[in-house]
Amino acid sequence: MRRNLKTSFMERFWSRVEKTDSCWNWTGGKLTNGYGYLLGPSDGRKLAHRFVYEQLVGPIPEELQIDHLCRNRVCVNPEHLEPTTQRINILRGMSPTAVNARKTECILGHPFAGANLYMRPDGGGRVCRTCHTLRRERYATRKR
Repeated sequence: MRRNLKTSFMERFWSRVEKTDSCWNWTGGKLTNGYGYLLGPSDGRKLAHRFVYEQLVGPIPEELQIDHLCRNRVCVNPEHLEPTTQRINILRGMSPTAVNARKTECILGHPFAGANLYMRPDGGGRVCRTCHTLRRERYATRKR
């Protein structure tokens, strides 16, 4: 009798998912950069969260990534996964880039908005005009 490989693969896959009240955690033991992955029967290595999303929700557009809304990289709960652009995915995270992008004021409390906001032409980020003016004045005073 022939074994149904697809069914047995899916049974093995789901036996490696631990469902909690919110997250469905991948416990398969294989991780890359904190993300769970599996070896498929025909298509090789695949990220577990992408596999579940494609199985339960549908195809992921090629230009999009899957964002873990719960910020748990081993979660495969499709309700916690959202296709999004790389930029949005990065800005939702906790990297230094994301943390700085969410700042609404400089370290002295001046707003990063309106006439007080200067965008550096070299791509170096945002500058508080008030603080920049104060630094220039202190520098000029020291030079005199």
